[in-house]
Amino acid sequence: MRLLFDQGTPQPLKAHLPNHEVATVFELGWGSLSNGELLSRADAAGFAVLVTTDQNLKYQQNLPQRRVAIAVLMKASWPRIERHIGQVRAAIDALVPGAYVEIAIP
Repeated sequence: MRLLFDQGTPQPLKAHLPNHEVATVFELGWGSLSNGELLSRADAAGFAVLVTTDQNLKYQQNLPQRRVAIAVLMKASWPRIERHIGQVRAAIDALVPGAYVEIAIP
């Protein structure tokens, strides 16, 4: 599955998703795009999931019209995310096109 990491998504997470092809917004030069433009580009480029820490995304965009699924990490702290990597991986693996999930990180 092709994943796109938004700005703010901890980069070390990439190493824990070996079964996925991961690109970052920064690597693609998409850092200055608005959320709507970013989602459109991600859809057009064939990304299956946008992994983000932007908890306001669901209020800003009409997500049901998108093919790209959204996985929101509710914390951006890598040490905290790393302790719950199994939960994060399972949530991402379970996503279907257009889905939206908030991944709670205690």
